[in-house]
Amino acid sequence: MRLGINVDHVATLRQVRRAAEPDPVEAAVRAVRGGADSIVCHLREDRRHIQDLDLRRLRDHVRVLNLEMALADTMVAIALEVRPDQVTLVPEKRQEITTEGGLDAAALHDRLAPVVERFRAASIRVSLFIDPEPAQVAAAKASGAEIVELHTGVYANAVGSEASRQALLHLEEAAGRAREIGLAVAAGHGLTYGNVTPVARIPEIEELNIGHTIVSRAVLVGMEQAVREMKRLLRR
Repeated sequence: MRLGINVDHVATLRQVRRAAEPDPVEAAVRAVRGGADSIVCHLREDRRHIQDLDLRRLRDHVRVLNLEMALADTMVAIALEVRPDQVTLVPEKRQEITTEGGLDAAALHDRLAPVVERFRAASIRVSLFIDPEPAQVAAAKASGAEIVELHTGVYANAVGSEASRQALLHLEEAAGRAREIGLAVAAGHGLTYGNVTPVARIPEIEELNIGHTIVSRAVLVGMEQAVREMKRLLRR
């Protein structure tokens, strides 16, 4: 099970004061020392946390960089210039605190397919962040994407054992279907040290991308230790 660490909220803390620290690039380097397999950042159109310079510095300092981005011409141009190892296309709303759901790959097929083709021609892997629904899994495959990242927010926010069980079942079914049709499977959003284990047990999921809970833990114990603790959970 690979672990991608999202460093956005290190930049969020910095942007509160518009200061120089904490540095998301230093956090990324320390996350890799702690065992992170990749670094994730989301360059939002409103630049609320990660900035353009952060992205370019991350490209220079980490071995595997996954750029989350909106399906927007300006973001596509930046990604093609910076050339991360992977892009993950996500929905984006200015008023949201964080990404609130998956990309509607079915409705956006005509816009998605040419963009996916451009990235693949540039040897950049493409993932779509989607809700765990059969129609979205099929649409992701039709777009030409190689990877789906299943949105785990419903599971993470479920109240009660039955709601949690149903949400986990949807993740299991979507992961199984994605693997059947040749897609690599990742998952993320709202996962914590307390709820990650059932998702990590789904055999088709190869990677979890986690940010807020690890950054929160890192405030208390340091980034390297916070990542090591999550890696231990995943190994179990």
